[in-house]
Amino acid sequence: MKNLLLFSTIGMVILSITFLGFKASPTTEINSSEIKWYTLEEALAAQEKNDKKIFIDMYTDWCKWCKVMDQKTFTDKEVIQYMNENFYAVKFNAEQKEAITFKGKKYDFVQSGRRGIHTLAYELMDRSASYPSFVLLDENLNSLGQIKGYKAPTQFLSILKNKVTM
Repeated sequence: MKNLLLFSTIGMVILSITFLGFKASPTTEINSSEIKWYTLEEALAAQEKNDKKIFIDMYTDWCKWCKVMDQKTFTDKEVIQYMNENFYAVKFNAEQKEAITFKGKKYDFVQSGRRGIHTLAYELMDRSASYPSFVLLDENLNSLGQIKGYKAPTQFLSILKNKVTM
């Protein structure tokens, strides 16, 4: 009886150690079923530790094609995998009101008519306001270019890979 109790206790300890030893690896996140979205601040902090490029989705709440990108393109398995492996992906509402400091400069929201625009979005989109727009930044936060307008998954992925390898 003592031996049975001893063996079962040892077995439980081994099982506990085995299960506790397994942690979610970074590849689990990379192969996830959705794009890992960051705030700009989170992406900048993460980018300091790991030299990944930054992808910024410039959107507005009223933009129909921004929503179609979310529903069709950003749910595609190949797009998800490529984005998670190569970028810190940021969702940036181009009409957000909160001030942001980027590369040592403070950016604010500017009211214009019924709406307005965040000056960081305006600057990163080369002083235009076209939605959806996607801004690509290299590891040093320099522009790799933009992608403008709705793109189907295969078209989007092709353009994205082309801009990254330029």
